[in-house]
Amino acid sequence: MRARDFLLLVLVCLIWAFNNVLSKIIVDDWAIPPIFYAALRFAVVALVMLPWLLPMPRPAWRIILIGLLMGGGNFALLFIGLQTTSPSSAAIILQLGVPFTILLSVLMLGERVHWRRGIGVSFTLLGVLIVIWRPEGVALSAGLWFVAAAAFSGSVGAVLMKRVVDVSPFRFQAWVGLVSVISLTLCSLLFEQGQWSAATAAGWPLVVAVLFTALIVSVGAHSAYYYLIRHYEANLLAPLTLITPLATIAFGVLITHDNFDLRMGLGAALAIGGVLIVALRRKPATALLVDREQR
Repeated sequence: MRARDFLLLVLVCLIWAFNNVLSKIIVDDWAIPPIFYAALRFAVVALVMLPWLLPMPRPAWRIILIGLLMGGGNFALLFIGLQTTSPSSAAIILQLGVPFTILLSVLMLGERVHWRRGIGVSFTLLGVLIVIWRPEGVALSAGLWFVAAAAFSGSVGAVLMKRVVDVSPFRFQAWVGLVSVISLTLCSLLFEQGQWSAATAAGWPLVVAVLFTALIVSVGAHSAYYYLIRHYEANLLAPLTLITPLATIAFGVLITHDNFDLRMGLGAALAIGGVLIVALRRKPATALLVDREQR
């Protein structure tokens, strides 16, 4: 990989990681309703991507379902979880997306699991168990349940996306944005209150944050990553994107003062090491196994 492209990938991963911590600040410190925040983000994405909306990919039901799973559903669940959990813990729990995707690929696509992938999955699950372990036993807090659900939602969307062909990244983002903003707006109206008063109280910092997450993260960073996918094999990129959870943990400790002790460190090392084993298998890795989150 050329040095320029490596630095671009590092920048993309750092943007994704910082966005995870920023989202925590928005939904927790600023008390912005999480579904409403996700709707604002996808509204900007849909507006920017509008020129690439047509023609609609076929079959329509599949692209709509993928948009709901990888867009609105994934981000809404993640933001709800971030209200009550730390970015560091969320970054580790999100690694469940790897075993989820592998299991769903076996069940839905008939893929076979090589023994090395099985070891990687086992390491990832063991790492997550260590993170959620408490002296009184294993317990997944409400926030981490939502983060785990976000990982599962993204994994189902990733498996469905394997059947999508001849859809450009910009057209895909356009439909994810449109489907997500419609569904999230309806959900926010039904289940949340005080959206605009919270937004008004946050003021211009919220506007800047939404523009950052929509334009820099969703449009900019993801487009840059798609560029890298076109020029390099996924089994080269996938291990390098593990910079994202590591940087999320670092940003979480520095910015939101996350608690990070020996147990968390061991769990993170095992979970991320498991993902690395999967990503380094001989056959080209599916990039979605590692990156679908990290946004």
